[in-house]
Amino acid sequence: MKSPTRRVDVGRSVALGGGLPTAFISGPCVIESAEHVLRMGDLLAQIARRQRVPLIFKASFDKANRTSIGSFRGPGLEEGLRILERVRDATGLPLLSDVHDEGQARAAGDVLDILQVPAFLCRQTDLVAAAARTGRVVNIKKGQFLSPGEVKPLLAKVEEAGSRLALVTERGTTFGYNDLVVDMRSLALMRDLGAPVILDVTHGLQRPGAAGEKSGGTPELALPLARAGAGAGVDGFFLEVHDDPPRARSDAATQITPEVFERIIAAVTRIDAIAREGERDGAPS
Repeated sequence: MKSPTRRVDVGRSVALGGGLPTAFISGPCVIESAEHVLRMGDLLAQIARRQRVPLIFKASFDKANRTSIGSFRGPGLEEGLRILERVRDATGLPLLSDVHDEGQARAAGDVLDILQVPAFLCRQTDLVAAAARTGRVVNIKKGQFLSPGEVKPLLAKVEEAGSRLALVTERGTTFGYNDLVVDMRSLALMRDLGAPVILDVTHGLQRPGAAGEKSGGTPELALPLARAGAGAGVDGFFLEVHDDPPRARSDAATQITPEVFERIIAAVTRIDAIAREGERDGAPS
């Protein structure tokens, strides 16, 4: 029988790993306005209650990694954290956002439940350590340039900083220009490292830089990719959701609608229950 990943508690209401049912990390890519994220937070909280799944709200206060210098980045650290606090006050959902340097980690640790280390920064030792020292959960996005085995030293950096509160998120691997491939084998290999493993469906469907000054994507493949991840036995899913994806100010080509999100939840929770039952029975996984 394959052992489950270790349990990581997020805030007071959500836990990932430990053989628990799959959890979801969801929200718009970037904070476009206070009004928009509050509306999205309320909408996603309603979906989570209706589907009876644990949900963590995600929105970035700063999108530092953009294709074009002219791309919208968000409201910044201070205003962004104030807006996210309002989302938590209104919905009760735990919060996740990206951090890009040590100073941001210290400030974000006072507000966020999960500090996310972006994929392109996943090997930045000082950033990973600073995020871990806040005592908050650290979600490390596996770089598009890393093999599954190269995640082990990243987790060691979190532990060296005095924490085991780490998640690992798969978001695809670059095998050529302007495209990503999600290798289902990597999910099982990374789960063997002990930390809960998340599948980032929407970024896994990204086509970086494929649309000139912005990235392209194939959001129509979100459901089959999520189904495959559920069958592979991941501990959670990361899906960026926008109420009007074509008008989104970041990652418009990959975000999904709330209606699609709810269909994905319904599909993957059924598959997840079967996959976890198979693990308990000792079936290969």
